[in-house]
Amino acid sequence: MTTSVTERLDALRGNAPAKHHNARTIAALAGNPRCALRAVMDAAGADKAAIAAHVGFPARFGQSQFAITRGNAFEAKVKALGCAELLRLLREVLGLPECEVGYDDLEQVGYSSSPQVRFERTRELLAKAASGGGGTLFDHPMLRLSVGGNMVYLEPDLVAFQIADRFHIVEIKSFPIIDRQADPIQVKSATTQAAAYVIALRTMLAEMDLDPSAVSDKVVLVAPKDFSFTPTAAFVDARKQVSTLTRQLARIEKIGVILEQIPDGVTFDLGAESDGAPARPPADLVAALDAVEANYRPDCLSHCEMAFFCRDRARTACSVDVLGTSVRERLGGIDTVTMALGLADGTIEPEPEQAEAAAALRHATGLRAALMGRAS
Repeated sequence: MTTSVTERLDALRGNAPAKHHNARTIAALAGNPRCALRAVMDAAGADKAAIAAHVGFPARFGQSQFAITRGNAFEAKVKALGCAELLRLLREVLGLPECEVGYDDLEQVGYSSSPQVRFERTRELLAKAASGGGGTLFDHPMLRLSVGGNMVYLEPDLVAFQIADRFHIVEIKSFPIIDRQADPIQVKSATTQAAAYVIALRTMLAEMDLDPSAVSDKVVLVAPKDFSFTPTAAFVDARKQVSTLTRQLARIEKIGVILEQIPDGVTFDLGAESDGAPARPPADLVAALDAVEANYRPDCLSHCEMAFFCRDRARTACSVDVLGTSVRERLGGIDTVTMALGLADGTIEPEPEQAEAAAALRHATGLRAALMGRAS
């Protein structure tokens, strides 16, 4: 990133300290790759939760304390006795040989829990394993990834090294796998988070002139089986999430292209008082947010702090985005609900690129009228 881009991002963030990314926030980048507002705010390290709350649309998602406690208890059970239960599962899923039982705990190196110290130790051990020097389980390794020009430390649950020259990210989650099926939304979230670790681990190997393809894009998901607390494991294909997240990270690295489209003087600074309370008029901040193009989708509600604000703006503009991705894709070239209704009843003449969608809307309107006539 150039100095001018860095200065512009600092100006957008204002005097607030930059928010640091973690695996969850990086995974959320893949949720809406077309949103310029999300890309700019994340690249600047802006506090989206504080900004959303100040303009009257606080975020309403997050993990409950119960879920966090259950997750910690399940992870402790899986890793008990030197990961004995996990080794059993990995032998079943990965075909890990009985003789492979190496275990390295990287949560602390010596007396240090410094991310940099742990990162260097992780590099050393994984380079040794990749070169045929042994190593099976690496508990809480420390990885690193560049996000918008800033290095972010990431800590996966575990990395397993199969003897067939492949590393696998292991994600331990507390949601259940019932009859070999799990909640698809939770699986997608876990897989996208694991994709961030896959990219970071491949980056680490490449920096050491080792083969990044040694990191599998199949993630091992460990979760409770059925309605018990007994762990089970399954492979999850993360290729799609790795590809999407790679593109979005590259987009943020090239954030200068988006910044050129934002008027000079725009800032998300809250103008905090000495006690930390925001002093900037909310209407002024709303005007700054409106200067950057947002791309609202209903699934933003599950992963973006700005979602309720963007939904309100999309509703105000009668945008078809509020109807969901499938509707928006079928109405290609039609931006608003008002336009769609006008094309449907014939009060608006379609442009050439809208002809196909307009014909489908008129056909649907005719079918609805016929059905309503029969019902009456």
